[in-house]
Amino acid sequence: MKKQTPVFTFNDFTDPLKELENCALCPKNCYANRHKGGSGYCKSDASFSIASVCIHKGEEPAISGANGICNIFFNSCNLQCIYCQNYQITSHPAVNSGARAIPRVVRTTDPDSLSGIISQITAILDQGVNRVGFVSPSHFIPQMKVIINIILSMGYKPVWVYNTNAYDKVETLRTLEGIIDVYLPDYKYIDSNLAWNYSGARDYPVIAAKAIREMFRQKGASLITDEENTAESGIIVRHLVLPGHVENSLGVLRFLAEEISPRIHVSLMAQYYPTNRVKNHPQLGRRVTESEYSRVVEEMEKLGMFNGWIQEFESSDFYRPDFDNHHPFE
Repeated sequence: MKKQTPVFTFNDFTDPLKELENCALCPKNCYANRHKGGSGYCKSDASFSIASVCIHKGEEPAISGANGICNIFFNSCNLQCIYCQNYQITSHPAVNSGARAIPRVVRTTDPDSLSGIISQITAILDQGVNRVGFVSPSHFIPQMKVIINIILSMGYKPVWVYNTNAYDKVETLRTLEGIIDVYLPDYKYIDSNLAWNYSGARDYPVIAAKAIREMFRQKGASLITDEENTAESGIIVRHLVLPGHVENSLGVLRFLAEEISPRIHVSLMAQYYPTNRVKNHPQLGRRVTESEYSRVVEEMEKLGMFNGWIQEFESSDFYRPDFDNHHPFE
């Protein structure tokens, strides 16, 4: 049954946006007043800067389920990974010449525009999708909270998924306890030099480790699922194997197994492909080889990490979004 859509007053939900007056949401700690423009590292202001709202069926089976997930893709990012597959919407034009303004991005706090976002979300929920994922949300947590509060006020109770690069502050994550149902963090690097060279954040390994520890504290090792084996509560850590950097991947897995828990659910991804920006890069200009990926899978098994997913080796042919399209994954 479709929910009745109440008339909501935008100002009733905007209290979280006050945090953006002196923004220190993420580890960059810019302390920028985002209500006066995008002067911080992420170049984001106080608006609802959303590049896409769509049904996505390409996530882990426990996330997508049979009907997919309603993913909300925020614009920009608090990391600038040179190989990002979502570079069209996450990279700053000064950093990546392939980045560009997406016409559908909503960059306003105007109630009518926010109503349009809410309508897109509820239209998907009314199709039987009962999960909402926030993609690259670390620098948009106040806006995320506003959206969650409005959707809940309308009588919907979806599973909320926090899909993050894990460059998150523990203090900020603690404000999400009891709100977020499923954490879906990356753990990209154990090597600080790689983190600096590829993402401009030498402290990423330490920051992400602390963030994942906090998520694990909130959720534990168990992934609670419904009768259709789709996640209702828990944490799934993603790791993308990069070409030429098997040792980094082995180190990530060892950290998770030895410092967090071998029971934690891990999604080990083989889907890397070189975007135009790195197609001539000496390490990143090629796909991962089958032998590289197999070595990482073998280590996962040796560590007793049997909860989670591995990908078909050919998966890099299928995960190539184009945010110029109304549906980026079709």
